[in-house]
Amino acid sequence: MNIAFIIYIIGWVIVVESVAMLFPALTGLIYMESTGLYYLGVAAFFAIIGLLIIRKRPEKQQIFAREGFAVVGLSWIFLSIIGALPLFISGEIPSFTDALFETVSGFTTTGSSILTDVEKMSHPGLLWRSLSHWIGGMGVFVFILSIMPLAGGSNIHLMRAESPGPQVGKLVPKLKDTAKILYTIYATMTFIMFVLLLIAKMPVFDAIITSVGTAGTGGFGIKSDSIGSYSDQIKWIVTVFMALFGINFNFYFFIIAGNLKEAFRIEEVRWYITAILISIVIIAFNIRGIFGSLYECFREAAFQVSSLVTSTGFATTDFNMWPPLSKIILVSLMFMGACAGSTGGGIKVVRYVILFKAIKNEVASYIQPRSVKTVTMDGKPLDKDIIRGVLVFIGAYASVFSVSLLILAANGFDIVTNFTAVVACLSNIGPGLEVVGPAGNFAGFSDLSKFVLIFDMLAGRLEIFPMLILLSPRMWKKFK
Repeated sequence: MNIAFIIYIIGWVIVVESVAMLFPALTGLIYMESTGLYYLGVAAFFAIIGLLIIRKRPEKQQIFAREGFAVVGLSWIFLSIIGALPLFISGEIPSFTDALFETVSGFTTTGSSILTDVEKMSHPGLLWRSLSHWIGGMGVFVFILSIMPLAGGSNIHLMRAESPGPQVGKLVPKLKDTAKILYTIYATMTFIMFVLLLIAKMPVFDAIITSVGTAGTGGFGIKSDSIGSYSDQIKWIVTVFMALFGINFNFYFFIIAGNLKEAFRIEEVRWYITAILISIVIIAFNIRGIFGSLYECFREAAFQVSSLVTSTGFATTDFNMWPPLSKIILVSLMFMGACAGSTGGGIKVVRYVILFKAIKNEVASYIQPRSVKTVTMDGKPLDKDIIRGVLVFIGAYASVFSVSLLILAANGFDIVTNFTAVVACLSNIGPGLEVVGPAGNFAGFSDLSKFVLIFDMLAGRLEIFPMLILLSPRMWKKFK
């Protein structure tokens, strides 16, 4: 176990987070709010610690898959604890458990909140909540790998542990260059959205918060009604960009490279767009009795479908009041999620496609036992290990979901509240239904339940296994 290098990597995570905290500190200076000083103080303290850790690079610079999963899980825990300190120390969120819940929700791009009145938050607090979405959306390790290449294949182990999807590949031969490309696309799309929101006459601060929150598919807003009070033009911009950030970023790379054929060969993207369009049409006609015109029905349906399938969690209306069919479709989209290789959460479209194809092949094998069929994606046969990994992931997801739901049952809330609360956190969605609907929050849960949901948010963002590995006694024996 290369403990020295693991500590070194965690040191880099601390340094990156300390630099990020300078933005809310600067915001406090701009708006003359003393809350910014807490961010500056925490940033300075941990920057010193981080710099002391990374001042000397260990001679042995290699970690393996097991260690990669462990260090990613540990790093995200440190990231969240440090990120919660300014919210707690400043008194904006008096309970450390609540501050940690809010911060984990931010970094994991979940968007679930314990705040009862978000509009009372300071400008530095609002920026930090949403900036955490942007940091966590693409992944802190993807950023670190773009500036700090590791040796001996260690980088791919870190990227696999943090990046969503059943498999992680390189866009170009060097993983460092792949990381740079991904962040360049990510930052460019964020900036384009910011400019469009300004053109749509959204206030500058609101546009910053909304852009980084949408890019990270997180959903923290600055108004109690989320996006509801903004203009139709702004709502459509957010709707489109939520959907765009839920697409596999490989698609954009191929588009930029001029390889349109390869881009549209990505089967997952086609299924993702199809699922969105079908869901919008069904829901729009299902909610005709709630809104005044068919246009409003399509606008609201498009926004909420885009928001929940990508796990963003913004809202323009209380969809908790919609008919059962619409709510069932939305909950189904929460489970499915966006594309692998995007900033969206959920189980991921590609896993559903692989699962359905594997079931189809299994049924066919019973009908024609001697036939040999393979599961393909994008016209290429899939390795059996990938199919096995998909099945194991879904089994692990279901197991974590079941245990979490059992623990939450002790709170006394109704089954719909508990069920959708776990879905919202494990799939990194944000709002659920009933008590945790778009007009509600998670403040009423016990501290134990909040810690369970904190675990769920981290497990959902890191694809389950990095967090399960940290719970394994064998893992800690290896550290001895």
